[in-house]
Amino acid sequence: MLRHFTLACVLTSTLTGANFAIPTRIQQARFDYCFTGGGVNCVVDGDTFWVNREKVRIADIDAPETHQPRCPQERTLGNAATRRLHALLNAGPFRLASIDRDTDRYGRKLRIIVRSGQSLGEKLVAEGLAREWDGARRSWCT
Repeated sequence: MLRHFTLACVLTSTLTGANFAIPTRIQQARFDYCFTGGGVNCVVDGDTFWVNREKVRIADIDAPETHQPRCPQERTLGNAATRRLHALLNAGPFRLASIDRDTDRYGRKLRIIVRSGQSLGEKLVAEGLAREWDGARRSWCT
């Protein structure tokens, strides 16, 4: 439910100019991987990446950890999510849409990635590589 509300706000703000979620300029770059430290246009894991020297956390999903995963299953799924996000970001231009909060507690920009009206985070969820962000971290280990 939260996912649909948030995406609706993103799309609505595009049409009405509402302040809840503000789409930013179109992004397009060639993304690499960056597993440690800062980066320029690179993917850290399944829900975090750098674009134009700015670290972004995908606001509408939670992906499995690749840095200090809690079990082999989380590591495997996290690596698959990371590879898929890398492919999605390299597939063409996208927009970064703001949500009601600008940054998380680690200083990462909280954004929803939108291409052709669809959240790329939602796509990762549909493919089983992430889950909707509900405000709480839950284990990926069974």
